[in-house]
Amino acid sequence: MDIPKTMKALVAYGKDDYRLERDYPTPVCGPDDIIIKTEACGICAGDLKCSHGAAMFWGDETQPAWVKPPFIPGHEFFGRIVQLGENVTGFQLGDRITADQIVPCGECRFCRTGHYWMCQPHNIFGFQSTNNGGMAEYVRYPKNAVISRVPEEMSIEDALLIEPYGCSKHCVDRAQITNEDVVVISGAGTLGLGMITYARMKNPKLLIALDMQDNRLEKAKEFGADLVWNPGKMNVGQEIRKLTEGYGCDIYIEATGHPSSVLQGMDMIRKLGRFVEFSVFGAPTTMDWSIIGDRKELDVLGSHLSPYAYPFVIENIGNGKLKTNGVVSHVFDLEDWETAFDYASGKYGDFKVAFRF
Repeated sequence: MDIPKTMKALVAYGKDDYRLERDYPTPVCGPDDIIIKTEACGICAGDLKCSHGAAMFWGDETQPAWVKPPFIPGHEFFGRIVQLGENVTGFQLGDRITADQIVPCGECRFCRTGHYWMCQPHNIFGFQSTNNGGMAEYVRYPKNAVISRVPEEMSIEDALLIEPYGCSKHCVDRAQITNEDVVVISGAGTLGLGMITYARMKNPKLLIALDMQDNRLEKAKEFGADLVWNPGKMNVGQEIRKLTEGYGCDIYIEATGHPSSVLQGMDMIRKLGRFVEFSVFGAPTTMDWSIIGDRKELDVLGSHLSPYAYPFVIENIGNGKLKTNGVVSHVFDLEDWETAFDYASGKYGDFKVAFRF
């Protein structure tokens, strides 16, 4: 299938230097590649923090730059195949597909042992020029992309949640929730809601959602939280101890990316509890580490990306067990990217904001 030589794309040339290009070169299909025509692409908090110049992306005096401009942002995208390389098998033109955000090298120690999401080179769609993302009309999936099929009947709004909910699933799996656990999930944005609706399937003893925005707490309740608390309006540490005979929650999942949520969790969690850190932070967090060791002997776990999660997420979004209603709140044209990024900050009460092509 012939596709145009140029396309519309949002291109990052540097921090605070994002430009809408109308004649950007369309990706070339190599023998092992797949080219898709993008249907839609969500805006992630990581995309916003990158655009604002966060050091974890652009580097500072303590860490090197990770991004490789010029690049096209966006890793929450899907579309239909319009070109196939001669070596590609198992797919046809017109197939609707998506992929994990990481493109594993297949050769490092992590890839060789099945831990592909921690691939040492760590090339991710939407941050390096070699793996441009979905804020463009066309995207190239290279040979090692971890591809999943998107059902024909799945709405655009639901398909936009495959990648974020995949990350949510992996995080909740790291928490190892049982039906005896009092679980607190801090943050009820898109990813927090994905965690809440999936954690509900684990049937914890009590599922509590925290957020500073009441509209998010209403959605958290709808998605399965037993209790919803606003830390700006109540002492949540005091409340959790009232509910647990003074001990604290068994599991605390941090999904806000705000340093205060870390400190809050370390206060709320019981001795021998499990703390799972998910978020990308825009600033360092300082705390008394003796809480983790000498005082509480906590299990502190990280969560990164969405390994092996897409098939489950696609199936359970499709059958309604993972709730999605109202999460995608605004869809913009790429020409309106500045407004879209502004809405994606959540300042107007949005959950997931996306581009549609």
